[in-house]
Amino acid sequence: MSKITRNGRTAALVGAAIIAGSVSLPLAYDAFAAPADVGTLPASSGSFAPIVDADKPAVVTITTTLKAADVSDEGDGAMDEQFKQFFEQKGITVPGQGTQRRPTEHGHALGSGFIISADGVIVTNNHVIENATDIKVTLDDGTELPAKLLGADAKSDLAVLKVTTKKQLTTLSWGNSEKLKLGDQILAIGNPFGIGTTVTAGIVSARGRDLHSGPYDNFIQIDAPINHGNSGGPLVDRDGNVVGINSAIYSPNGGSVGVGFAIPSEEAKAIVAKLQTNGSIDHGYLGVQIQPVTQDVADAIGLANAQGALVTAVTDGSAAAEAGLKAGDVVTGVGSGVVKTSKDLSRLVADLSPGAKETMSIVRDGKSMDLSVTIGANEDGKLQAAADTSDGETKQTGPSIGVTLSDLTAEAKEQLKLPEDAAGAVVAKVNPDKTAAAVGIQIGDVIVSVNGQPVRDAKAVKIAVAGAAKSGKKSVLLLVERGEHKTFLAVPFSAA
Repeated sequence: MSKITRNGRTAALVGAAIIAGSVSLPLAYDAFAAPADVGTLPASSGSFAPIVDADKPAVVTITTTLKAADVSDEGDGAMDEQFKQFFEQKGITVPGQGTQRRPTEHGHALGSGFIISADGVIVTNNHVIENATDIKVTLDDGTELPAKLLGADAKSDLAVLKVTTKKQLTTLSWGNSEKLKLGDQILAIGNPFGIGTTVTAGIVSARGRDLHSGPYDNFIQIDAPINHGNSGGPLVDRDGNVVGINSAIYSPNGGSVGVGFAIPSEEAKAIVAKLQTNGSIDHGYLGVQIQPVTQDVADAIGLANAQGALVTAVTDGSAAAEAGLKAGDVVTGVGSGVVKTSKDLSRLVADLSPGAKETMSIVRDGKSMDLSVTIGANEDGKLQAAADTSDGETKQTGPSIGVTLSDLTAEAKEQLKLPEDAAGAVVAKVNPDKTAAAVGIQIGDVIVSVNGQPVRDAKAVKIAVAGAAKSGKKSVLLLVERGEHKTFLAVPFSAA
């Protein structure tokens, strides 16, 4: 089975090798010292030696002692529970999970990092140092130093350390990840498997990869080989500047297959600056489930452009509920930030501090309006904004979308585990050749609203769908309940 693993941690128990495996804030970065002047990376046919000579001394190895409870016989003894749960839900195996614990023994974990200021400030991944009782840093020349944790943030998977030494340390400077293009050359530097600092070369394979591990997922995908132990090490560009932090790999066999992921520098440097100052970050919480606005959704609700975040559910008592946000609203902005995608909303809210008062721009029933929202505090387990017949059957006539509906009888509610007061129509049949099937509607789905208007039974759905077609809309927007989740599905009429 293929695996996505946080690749920074190679843990060991008495000699046995074991493995262990995202932010934009307008802050100043004056504290970051500039690196030695280096030339541009040569063409692929040349040598990378000049950039390696300049950058390698600023890359460090990080060794941690883990709490006894976090040590396992093999595998990642301290994988962030958030990532573990995600992978398990997706059916992806996390190396080493599910093994017996050895509560009486301590283990050691290994990762990488890089120096950003001559006085010893070091950047790495949070999962490299998480749950550590002791942190040591080994410089490129072999000098071993104790390290202090200045700050860490699990949601962005970043951490900042500090070592004290009389040496004037070599540093790396931040580059601009936004300038990276597919095909650009990059170098990954780190300590894979603890064998020593290693440099690998490759190109940028993709941008904006979402691993669904948190609100900051916006990874750079690279093909430069990175392995367990590389996490926290720098990804550098042709100028020798840090454009990413190597953090995860996709692997069917536990090793590198040329699919690695790095946190972009434009996200990392801002959160690192805040961690240096405050030691931690309080992320905002809105209390909504959201989904992207596709062109079909935009057509169904009368939006000129297919952008924004469509609210599918609002948590009772949350900041969103207090502000008056409703399912069916499309969020287009928060404060001065523009929400073009559902991921934008997640990041904007996560970047805000609890208690912050912001204006939220929305579209409701085709009309633009503003809501005043007081951002809530994020707690573990919450999402900032989740960047989801004759017996009563009614066949669709007129503008068909390809479904046969049935009323929610008492028996149907019991089978679907719905409350007694549930309203709507259950999908009894789906025509595989019609648009409802194409957008993912399934037998057993419960349609609870049509174009934002609640519906109580199958007849109401039929009338509402016909009304949408008659009004000239290209699509009809259905709010569908499936199990414990609700999602909006826009069903076009064109091919019905």
